[in-house]
Amino acid sequence: MFDFILAILSAFRLEISLEVLALRQQLAVFKRKRPRPSVNRLDRFFWTILRDLWPRWSDVLLIVKPETVIGWHRAGFRLYWRWRSRPRGGRPRVSEEIRALICRITSENADWGAPKIHGELLKLGFDISERTVARYLRRLQPRRGDPAKRWLAFLANHRELLAAMDFFTVPP
Repeated sequence: MFDFILAILSAFRLEISLEVLALRQQLAVFKRKRPRPSVNRLDRFFWTILRDLWPRWSDVLLIVKPETVIGWHRAGFRLYWRWRSRPRGGRPRVSEEIRALICRITSENADWGAPKIHGELLKLGFDISERTVARYLRRLQPRRGDPAKRWLAFLANHRELLAAMDFFTVPP
């Protein structure tokens, strides 16, 4: 029982300590010698941390609106994830010249695939992987059309062979 009362008192003390800390921080902001109190980075950091630690943080907030503190928290979150997802080196980007060359080779030789184009680029002295060429080919190739049209094109291209297969049989 005594431990329970001690836990309640320590939680109450923590609550009061956080409230005093928040009020003193705001008083320090108001004491700054400016016509309008300005909030700097440390003040913003203090309130975003206090927002996470103390549920009643908005009850004692006087210098800004609670929505402003939430905006600071979101901005910090975005800044953190922008920093985490920054480019960290890796393979160098493919130059515009090589991309234009892949596009030109593809347009002039529609039936060539990535291995053939990769081989031609290597012969020309460009150091690029076949997988990169394949990635750019996927970007260049339009989506396939209607399957019925493709089937009609197949029938038109192989008309003679289909007629020979359908009408002429060899008896056993």
